[in-house]
Amino acid sequence: MRKKFLPFTLPDITKKEISAVSKVLKSGWLTTGLVTQKFEKNFAKFIGVKYAVAVNSGTAALHLALDAIGLKSGEEVIVPTLTFTATAEVVTYFGAKPVFVDCKEDTFNIDPKKIEEKITKKTKAIIPVHIGGQACDMDEILKLAKKYNLKIIEDAAHALPSEYKGKMIGTISDITCFSFYPTKPITTGEGGMVTTNNKNWAERIEIMRLHGISHEAWNRYSKGGSWYYQVLYPGWKYNPTDVASALGIEQLKRCDLFYRKRKEIAQIYTEAFRSLKEIQTPYTEPFNQHAWHLYIIKLNLDRLTISRDRFIEEMRKRNIGISVHFIPLHLQPAYKKYGYKVNDFLVANKVFQKIVSLPIYSKMTEQDVKDAISVVKDIVKKYRKKRC
Repeated sequence: MRKKFLPFTLPDITKKEISAVSKVLKSGWLTTGLVTQKFEKNFAKFIGVKYAVAVNSGTAALHLALDAIGLKSGEEVIVPTLTFTATAEVVTYFGAKPVFVDCKEDTFNIDPKKIEEKITKKTKAIIPVHIGGQACDMDEILKLAKKYNLKIIEDAAHALPSEYKGKMIGTISDITCFSFYPTKPITTGEGGMVTTNNKNWAERIEIMRLHGISHEAWNRYSKGGSWYYQVLYPGWKYNPTDVASALGIEQLKRCDLFYRKRKEIAQIYTEAFRSLKEIQTPYTEPFNQHAWHLYIIKLNLDRLTISRDRFIEEMRKRNIGISVHFIPLHLQPAYKKYGYKVNDFLVANKVFQKIVSLPIYSKMTEQDVKDAISVVKDIVKKYRKKRC
């Protein structure tokens, strides 16, 4: 058995990131400034979009995006039930209602065929979430948005660098939100980014991320700045630091390298598990570039004598860190007030009981990958149902 615990994920930080952060610390300017502007410019170029606005979390990105499109109390926003709570909780900040939609059984993404029946006169927007880094069926979602005059805000926390039919995620919809949490494809410690081709939305987000103060106010303490500022709207404290942005600039340079390493691990996993009837490896759409932020397997529980939860326990006993993405939101106490019933989302219920996310990140060694594979195979062998 592996002696040292293998974490589910670890950030890939080198001397270049440390040096860049140290340079900012020594400069004396730590908060939002020129380094953040450079990060935004570099990110916009990388994605291929006109505007990128940095914030201090992916949740902040989603909140500001909904503010930019003018979400109001009493309106509704369609979100998948199989997602992290941030996707839905930001809707409630406005006094609006998150309307849950079931997922597809193969990709775990929101099922476009089940969206239209949830659209009402109150619906303002749709938030597709690209689970694990595989893009949603954006053509169908875009058609619905056009038909009903809805806005699309993509939750791309997992989707860097993902593509949909040759188009980079971050360039397709009205607004796209990325996360730079330590577990994400690139990290700034805590952080996020909003991308859009709409100048008015970008300016609104830039202002609202710092108390609603006129957008040049960050510069008021520099030699060339002005002490005078205006509070244009009551905003929030969502601006990033130059410390975080310095880390982001260096991480972005290695984004493609991180992706290639994750893709290689995914291919090794898939080949290793191909012959196991107890394991379903991830389905990938042929027209997408999967970012492989997550490698989610599905257990064929009818072939095993243990549950998914017990499978997780066995993995951890053998020093392999794993996770589950996600517990469906309709099962969470916070959303019971909206009247959702357990059986309203049969597919999400079904896949939730079977899914397990294996470690997949650039710092994993060849031996780490072999250990993870060995443990999965060992558990399957030990708890495989005997066939008559």
